[in-house]
Amino acid sequence: MAFGSFEGGKNTSHTVSEINMVPLIDVMLVLLVIFMITAPLLSHSIQIKLPQASSQPIEQESVVIDVAVDDAGVLYWNESPVSSSELTLKFAEQAVLDPQPELRIRADLNTRYEVLAQIMSSAKTAGLKRLGFITRPAPETNAQLAVN
Repeated sequence: MAFGSFEGGKNTSHTVSEINMVPLIDVMLVLLVIFMITAPLLSHSIQIKLPQASSQPIEQESVVIDVAVDDAGVLYWNESPVSSSELTLKFAEQAVLDPQPELRIRADLNTRYEVLAQIMSSAKTAGLKRLGFITRPAPETNAQLAVN
């Protein structure tokens, strides 16, 4: 398609390289009309009486299970000595409760990592999801106090 002018006497060979804006303006006007028609329809809403609910949180006391291991490898369930097989059974009993109790493991400084890994593995196998460790903060030395 060649572009040219309506001047009859001149024979020009250059083309006009301008964008034809008329189709773009037509599209914009159609969109404007559509939005003007649909906008008032969106503001009409259905009146519904919503139920009222209390916004007070429900307080649930979380149960804490304390599993302790001394340096000899003896296991304690809430300060009562248990064997590893009894510990696994107790983990399975506690895993079905809702909400699940929090398992806190206290271990002696000289406890072997293998013992702790076995406790964590049996808790995970039983289905307990909340697990934590109880530690004691390191004592502050004079050098640490000077830095702070």
